[in-house]
Amino acid sequence: MAVGAKEKADTHKIALKGSAKTVAEFFEYSINTILFQRGVYPAEDFTPVKKYGLNMLVSSDDQVKSYIKKIMSQLNKWMMKSKISKFVVVITSKETGEHVERWQFDVQVFGKGSKQKSSKQEVESENATPGTAELEPEKTEVQIQEEIQAIFRQITASVTFLPMLDGNCTFNVLVYADADSEVPLEWGDSDAKEIKNGEKVQLRSFSTTNHKVDTMVSYRLLD
Repeated sequence: MAVGAKEKADTHKIALKGSAKTVAEFFEYSINTILFQRGVYPAEDFTPVKKYGLNMLVSSDDQVKSYIKKIMSQLNKWMMKSKISKFVVVITSKETGEHVERWQFDVQVFGKGSKQKSSKQEVESENATPGTAELEPEKTEVQIQEEIQAIFRQITASVTFLPMLDGNCTFNVLVYADADSEVPLEWGDSDAKEIKNGEKVQLRSFSTTNHKVDTMVSYRLLD
């Protein structure tokens, strides 16, 4: 009986690890897709790749690639420990310093008990308590991929309603992590970088057995 319990625990751990990797990978492609679709960097700075049954584009700029790699290295560690509740990509005008777009991905970890939240702190990143829910029914990889495809198609189609970005822009990544998360020195405290008087549009979500990710974009209304 004890052996059976151990086997069950190991199975759950493997499932959670695979799910965490799926979510982290989704975030990596989301950053690249947003940067390309919103024209934050020139189109010639991106290389086509096949992912999720779609033709995706990823940055080939060494500096951007290095920055995203550093983000993903830490994000993967936090995801494996179920420390993440939100992942945010903020686009900011270089000229005015104003935040013009904010892509927010809310992460629910199924079956995770609620925690006592300590004082709020945003470490290029912010501390928040993840949503909790019962475990989702088993899904096939094909089903998960189809849900992810739908989100990327929406991100691509968002250019039809998002205002054109004026001038040069840059981007920042915020991660809302649990208060007890280990935070590397290079990750600084941050505010939420909200869009002032912005419009919000809820996009699709996807889920695995262990995680659910909801997507939303906020943007500055034109004057």
